[in-house]
Amino acid sequence: MATIRQERVAELLKRELSILFQRESNAWFSGMFITVTQVRIGPDLGLAKVYLSFMGVQDLQAALKTVEAENWRVRKALGGKVGKQLRRVPELNFYLDDSLDHVDAVDRALRS
Repeated sequence: MATIRQERVAELLKRELSILFQRESNAWFSGMFITVTQVRIGPDLGLAKVYLSFMGVQDLQAALKTVEAENWRVRKALGGKVGKQLRRVPELNFYLDDSLDHVDAVDRALRS
């Protein structure tokens, strides 16, 4: 169970990462439309699991590899934004968010 501090930091990171992906999408990620769907942060606030959703991308694994390759740049820019609120910028691990696929599969199963 996440503490209130973890939830607040996760929400801060989600908001700032969303803005960062929106602004720097053309320069860093060749114009991919990236949505941050969820951020989970560890109890020591040192590791953040960032769940991403991609739109209009055929190869999701390649898109995720592109984001992972720019991890250092994303973390550095994030540090510039949240450096005053957080003592340490957490390590970022990126994952594909498959919740929409799961919802779609359940919806199809219920309709048949």
